[in-house]
Amino acid sequence: MTKRAKKTPSERSSRRSIPQFANEDEERAFWEKVDSTDYIDWNRATRITLPELKPSTVTISLRLPETLLEELKALANERDVPYQSLLKMFLADRIQAERRRRRSG
Repeated sequence: MTKRAKKTPSERSSRRSIPQFANEDEERAFWEKVDSTDYIDWNRATRITLPELKPSTVTISLRLPETLLEELKALANERDVPYQSLLKMFLADRIQAERRRRRSG
């Protein structure tokens, strides 16, 4: 992916209208190719929260050494959280750390 030069306010003042899309795949392909600042004034955007939105989950089967699972459960008990929630937090933290490491190195 190539980096694009930032547009000046005058260059962004004439926004294009967002086209109609037949489906999400078509819309995704469109936004992957264009600079959204040609279509949206992000300085006027407002952040929203969706408190009722629950991320979709997938059930997986994961084989762990019994001692590792017992250690995880003990840590979860100390923190007063379910062990599966603690495992998800550990995974999320590690993924974030790996992504930061890749960006910086």
